[in-house]
Amino acid sequence: MRTAYLLTGDFHEAEDLVQTTLTKVYPYWRGVRAETADAYVRRALVNTNRSRHRRRRVVQLLTPFVPDHPAADAGRDADGERGVLVALLAELPERQRAVVVLRYWEDLGAEEVAELLGCSVGTVKSQASRALAKLRGHPALGEYALSLPGGER
Repeated sequence: MRTAYLLTGDFHEAEDLVQTTLTKVYPYWRGVRAETADAYVRRALVNTNRSRHRRRRVVQLLTPFVPDHPAADAGRDADGERGVLVALLAELPERQRAVVVLRYWEDLGAEEVAELLGCSVGTVKSQASRALAKLRGHPALGEYALSLPGGER
């Protein structure tokens, strides 16, 4: 669920993504080896998210407050900076977001991410570099950009 949330940027979309992924994986579950189950489901999750972007959809704006009475800190969750980071992840292109989530949040190696996304290790590294540069350069992160991988200034 955590990975789905980071890929979609929305809790409700993440729930739908997880449910759709589990529905797709279930008929093939008996053929999945126990040692590769996590990778299998993770890859299915990323692929299902890709398919979600290909379909034309009506975008729904769900807000945590009544529009007539906006909250003072709208856009931030209880963790503050985490909410800002999740919002910034949602601004990244789909592939860069997937690379950042898998590489740094799920703590997978570049080779594993490349295998999951069906691309080369070089592509993973370049996409991660571009994504981190965008995140580091965003004014909303301020001093927190220093804690991103490679964020020394």
